[in-house]
Amino acid sequence: FRSIKHDSCKPRMELLPSDALEDIAKVFSFGATKYGDYNWRGGIKTTRLVGAMLRHIFAYLNGETNDPESGLPHMAHAGCGVMMVLSMMKRRPDLDDRYKDVK
Repeated sequence: FRSIKHDSCKPRMELLPSDALEDIAKVFSFGATKYGDYNWRGGIKTTRLVGAMLRHIFAYLNGETNDPESGLPHMAHAGCGVMMVLSMMKRRPDLDDRYKDVK
């Protein structure tokens, strides 16, 4: 007997790196303590999120592995920002304040 499962078009969640996602979850937990649970879901402008991500990425590139305030990896903070931008793109496109060059 062979079980048939129609999931070939579904995202393969088992491929996600659990250790990286755990670090990102720790950043979300830190943010929840600092700002309140789900505070970010109220909406944050895209450029503000991207600016924060870039600050964390540049700190990492300059040799600082962990954020001094949270003690968590800068790249986990950046990953948190990416997840929030992706969510804002779907849920709050009105907050996309990127400069758009009109040609």
